[in-house]
Amino acid sequence: MLSVKKVVMFVILITLFPAAAVCGGSDLPDEFCYLDQMIPDAVYDVRYFGRNNFVGERIDGYHVPRVILTREAAAALAGVQQDLVPFGLGVKIFDGYRPQDAVLHFVRWAENLGDTRMKQQYYPDVQKKNLFRDGYIAAKSGHSRGSTVDLTIIDLKTGQELDMGTGFDFFGPKSWPDNKEMGIQVRANRALLREVMVRNGFKPLKEEWWHFTLEFEPFAETYFNFPIK
Repeated sequence: MLSVKKVVMFVILITLFPAAAVCGGSDLPDEFCYLDQMIPDAVYDVRYFGRNNFVGERIDGYHVPRVILTREAAAALAGVQQDLVPFGLGVKIFDGYRPQDAVLHFVRWAENLGDTRMKQQYYPDVQKKNLFRDGYIAAKSGHSRGSTVDLTIIDLKTGQELDMGTGFDFFGPKSWPDNKEMGIQVRANRALLREVMVRNGFKPLKEEWWHFTLEFEPFAETYFNFPIK
């Protein structure tokens, strides 16, 4: 049963973002949403559907290159896009909800120390044997709760990503949002992303400039495993 707080929040979301009421699908739990139905003008680069990721292959659970979020997180992210568009900017989204099967795929990959085909691009300065110890890989991910998103900002005119200093999913201190060794423009771009996300109800992760979780996520203790299809 939904709490009074959740009911009130959902009514507010429908009022502000009517698409939130119809952005789901027959294969999704009721409180989840295909993000491209909520934010059709965003750019989607679903890395785990292809091979351009730190594993180097399509990840279990990703059957289509789409992004899913809870309705609350999707509505909040629509607010981010609305804030950016007047300045000629927009969001580019790499990942949202992540099935537990995908997380277990990451775990199996991390345990296979001989597979380093993507090391130079994604973790050149990190020893694969230390990925668990250093927290880059874990048996559970906040993404599986459905209200975490990985994204960056793009120039709408050119389609180019703003310079964030590293690419998405780069393992190492260079990806820490507050790394003072990055250039002033990189730090400014990261600050812009953080500011617009926080203003719309998301909280950042101190180790990854691209990673944000809805502060009042509806499933704070539930990890889902339905596929993205």
